[in-house]
Amino acid sequence: MDSTCPRQAQKRKTLRRSRFGCRNCKLRKLKCDEDKPQCQRCSLFGLLCNFTSNVPDLQPVADDSIRPLMVPKRADPRRPITNAVWTSDASSFYGLNTKCQDFITRYLGRSLITPDDPNMVVVNRELLALAFTHPFLMHASLAVALAYDHYLNSSSSGRRTLEECYHCSQSTSLFNRRLREPVETKDKDAIWGTAAALALLAFASPDASTPAESWPLKPSDPSDLEWLRMGKGKMSLWPVINPLRPDSLFRVMAGTYAQMNSPMLEEGIDGISKALAFVCHLEDSSTAENNPYFSAAHALSQIQNLPDSQITVGLTELFTRSIQGPFQALLEGKDPVALLLLYLWYHKARRSIWWVELRARVECPSICLYLRLYHFEYSAVQDFLPGGPLADNWSFMITERTLLCIQY
Repeated sequence: MDSTCPRQAQKRKTLRRSRFGCRNCKLRKLKCDEDKPQCQRCSLFGLLCNFTSNVPDLQPVADDSIRPLMVPKRADPRRPITNAVWTSDASSFYGLNTKCQDFITRYLGRSLITPDDPNMVVVNRELLALAFTHPFLMHASLAVALAYDHYLNSSSSGRRTLEECYHCSQSTSLFNRRLREPVETKDKDAIWGTAAALALLAFASPDASTPAESWPLKPSDPSDLEWLRMGKGKMSLWPVINPLRPDSLFRVMAGTYAQMNSPMLEEGIDGISKALAFVCHLEDSSTAENNPYFSAAHALSQIQNLPDSQITVGLTELFTRSIQGPFQALLEGKDPVALLLLYLWYHKARRSIWWVELRARVECPSICLYLRLYHFEYSAVQDFLPGGPLADNWSFMITERTLLCIQY
């Protein structure tokens, strides 16, 4: 028995040796299998593996259900992804837990931005392959998937869940770091896809759960209309990325981009209803130069009388792209006519675009309440609100009790 114990002790000591193991295993005096970027022992104990110096010792992962065992060298979107549990590039990595893998599998064959667009389904599949080599894109994709689930739960509040916040924050941090480096051709599609996802998330995630907490009823803040700045930030990348270049996976969206930039009338009120022209002070001689509501009113008229099935992202973007210059200043100043135009756009676009609906749930009634409370004497504006002679078939109603609750 005495001769057995030394041999057993020697055997245990040999198993602990690891020349290039992670610091976590060395600190815990365990043998590291040296798998990168995550060894099995760190995976099993829910720790971030620290082969590199930028990861703290014994740092827990964000979700203790992560148990990754391998890193896929290349993701093929046509094959099942049950074993693809990692996204990584030269500077960062992330292990997908069971829920994340389920989300990717669930949305593999569809586009979350426009679920029924076959072109976007193709884009979605190709972006998924890129997400496994671009963690900032993977985090953005997961955040969009979580936001879409948020939308499907129609009773949920406007605020993001903790998971949405986590993935959006991770994507933003990694994305900003990537943009400080030279943009290589192989990364252009991933960068544009992430920029589009983050702009969508900024719009779809108002920081409010009730109309009283939402803009414009809440006190003014520098973060008001942050979604508008995010959208413009995305478009500022266009000259660098050029999503319509021959080798871009976004080239199939040429029709959508053409709609977003389609020309409108330079003068007059053709296509605009008399009531809307009246409240916007538009005449036959009106132009974008002499009337701040001109472009927004014409953009709204493009979708106002269309069946919901014909309203596309490109057509709705005509309105958001018109929010600039004097009209943007009026909107930021809570001008009643500018608010009414945004309100009418929400009412129409929300029926077809799910991420517009998420913001409209709280911001649309907030605009209505604001106009009722602070511009009740402006009859031309009030006529468009629920109960007014020009009101459409509104999807929500503002009651007197609600008004009293907000007022007092």
